Amino acid sequence: MRDRGRTRRLMGLGARTGGAMLKTRLGGQADWRSLGEALFEGLSELKGPAMKMAQVMSQWDDLLPADLSEELARLQRQAEPMPWPRIREALVLQYGDLDDYFSEIEERPFASASMGQVHKAITLEGETVVLKVQYPGLSAVLESDLVQLKRLMRLGRWFKVPQARLDALFEELAAGLRDELDYQAEALALERYRERYADDPRLVIPEPLFALSGTHVLAMRFVDGTPLREVESLEDATRQQVAATLADWITRELFSFGELHADPHAGNFAVDDRGRLVIYDFGAVIPVPEARLEAMVALLKATLARDPMAMDEAMMAMGGRQGQGAPLSLYREAAECVAPLFEPGEQDFGDVRVHRRLRELSPKVWGAMDRLQPPADTLLLSRALNGHYWNLVRLKARLDMHARVEPLLAWSGFE
Repeated sequence: MRDRGRTRRLMGLGARTGGAMLKTRLGGQADWRSLGEALFEGLSELKGPAMKMAQVMSQWDDLLPADLSEELARLQRQAEPMPWPRIREALVLQYGDLDDYFSEIEERPFASASMGQVHKAITLEGETVVLKVQYPGLSAVLESDLVQLKRLMRLGRWFKVPQARLDALFEELAAGLRDELDYQAEALALERYRERYADDPRLVIPEPLFALSGTHVLAMRFVDGTPLREVESLEDATRQQVAATLADWITRELFSFGELHADPHAGNFAVDDRGRLVIYDFGAVIPVPEARLEAMVALLKATLARDPMAMDEAMMAMGGRQGQGAPLSLYREAAECVAPLFEPGEQDFGDVRVHRRLRELSPKVWGAMDRLQPPADTLLLSRALNGHYWNLVRLKARLDMHARVEPLLAWSGFE
């Protein structure tokens, strides 16, 4: 990656995005499809933090204009890979003579993402492995890219988000991106999770290969599976099994271990031929303090009770609401959207009426941004939970969330 011209292109994309937001703010109609196409083309080539940010935004598709959301979602599945010669340079930097370690490395990536791409390889012993390769030069341009992202986030002031809040949001995002470049920490996270869930027959976590890993390459044993974004091809019974596993795993992570895998991108999950959930990427694992969990459970309890005053109290306690005048009607509508998914018995996450109501609510959410402010320390947590909701939608899950929630309310003393 070269810095020359990169900053200029990021600034151009930022200006175009800002223009669309300003036009909407002033009551006009922005061409979100055209903007989305420009962002896809530019960020797919540039990669790095800006592309990661766009991927995060795409997971909030209930809040984004539909045309923009659809184009950003393409970054999750159609991003152009970095040419093989550049990737080979990174591998040679790590290993020296590749023939000393591998009999074959596939030039076409197994998966491509914002910060790196994955190639299958065969060791000299005949074992199939995957090599997660950090894009060459990414660490060198990370900080300059983050400067441009910070400038872009200043657009939030048009929605009356205080500068201090924007700065705090940026710092959490930046810390998460820096952490994702630490492949040694990710290898340790893989090892920790394998030990943690060794007794759970429903989960598969690849084994890290420390002898083949380094600063810019993470090697793992290859685990095959159908990507979660392609689960429409699976039988309903398998999808329901995987959905239950995913919901139970997230709950156990939060309430037993106070930690959460915070990158819910569907490409990070798969289903093997035994119907087990495969979890590939551990570059973003965040701690979730008990106090934060209790605050979120308080908000959930108020939402399920359809009590807008209690919802406002919970939002205030979390630092998610400021100013005068609680948006009680918005709370009430939000509760009407969410609460049905937690009623007794199996509820259908594939019910398009729920998603339609959430999307119809998004303009009102944006309109209340002078009072509703995302708590800075919940950015990655909210992103993870929102993304996993859409993973359950993708699975067309039918789950009894009421039965799952009752113990959580008891845990927090709210039942």
